[in-house]
Amino acid sequence: MSHKCNIEQVDIENKLAAARTRLILDKPFLGALVLRLPLVMADPQWCTTTATDARRFYYNSEYIEQLSLSETQFVLAHEALHCALSHFARREHRIKHRWDIACDYAINPLLLKDGLDAPPGSFYERSYNGMTAEEIYPYIEDNENQATLDQHLYDKADAQKNNQDINQEPPPPKPEQQDDDEQGVSPQQQPDENTQGASQPLPLSHDERDNLSVQWQQRLAGAAQQAMQAGKLSADMARLVDFLIQPQLPWRMLLARYMTSLARDDYSYTRPSTRRGDPAIFPSLRSSQVDVVIVLDTSGSISEAEMKAFISEIDSIKGQMRARILLHACDAGMASKGPWIFEPWDEFSLPDNIQGGGGTNFRPAFKWVEMLDRTPDLLIYFTDADGTFPDGAPYYPVIWLVKGKHPVPWEQRIQLN
Repeated sequence: MSHKCNIEQVDIENKLAAARTRLILDKPFLGALVLRLPLVMADPQWCTTTATDARRFYYNSEYIEQLSLSETQFVLAHEALHCALSHFARREHRIKHRWDIACDYAINPLLLKDGLDAPPGSFYERSYNGMTAEEIYPYIEDNENQATLDQHLYDKADAQKNNQDINQEPPPPKPEQQDDDEQGVSPQQQPDENTQGASQPLPLSHDERDNLSVQWQQRLAGAAQQAMQAGKLSADMARLVDFLIQPQLPWRMLLARYMTSLARDDYSYTRPSTRRGDPAIFPSLRSSQVDVVIVLDTSGSISEAEMKAFISEIDSIKGQMRARILLHACDAGMASKGPWIFEPWDEFSLPDNIQGGGGTNFRPAFKWVEMLDRTPDLLIYFTDADGTFPDGAPYYPVIWLVKGKHPVPWEQRIQLN
């Protein structure tokens, strides 16, 4: 019996090796990431499918045996992407159960679009395509009966995490700890005669999480570069890498950056009044006025509280620059009471007589802008992006500040939630 089990385990290991090799040849980006995770047979008492602790790939032999080669590639790449996307370091205040589900919904569409076959029980929702785990999270209900197919071992459950954060210091690093590329399976994770597989690893400490986040970001960038040189990096993966390797800013900071970049500050060398008595001419800072058009989607999906938060943020940014704001509202058509004009010295506030609640059509707003006396320096559209768009982008910059998951066909999109 023991000899038969050994033969079966060799077959499982060969299957995993073949799937990993196929990824390296066909999908070098995913293959390079999978290579960073040593393969470890786990004790089936705790691991029923696959798992990762951001250091290793754990698997249940019986589960791997049931998968096709493409499905095996899928589960290998799935765990590697959890690590490469630093899901173990991005949860922050979010509930672990909901976060784990959101992460799976974010990963699986990428792998399916890349031509891999998902095993039965994998999460997939078409409307989540192209969204990050942070964007998906608000739509996930905390249903305890719903669980991810794999196990995310790098994080603690919320109650356990809170108790440790309050009462305990992070555990010290293990002696003679090595980089993942050099270390093998530790004695704790070595299979023994009783368990026939590695025991469940401990969650990451704070220091381990920070160090691994840096390591995986470097690996992500390196894998992307190799795949691009080979001409085998898909557009979706390329966009994902760009998103992750660039510093991430909240929507308020992104909006402020775009608006303040329009402030056309320059130096004036105009001769000062001769009554000052100083013949020298010193440059002085001169700012031109920035014309910003803001359109509010009043179709009914945007709450008044969300509008007030958005208006408050615009008013704060407006105070840092000389901005004249022309505000209008639109659902299926333009609001009858608008537009509202706010000069640079006026406080920007939400008008009391804004009305809406109909369908969503963005075309009337852009037709209205075309009829203005002057072209705006920027148009900001606050919306859920669920409506009819114009066929093409206008000749002035547009920022879509979007609440929800809908994409926009052109110009800059900033995710609100």
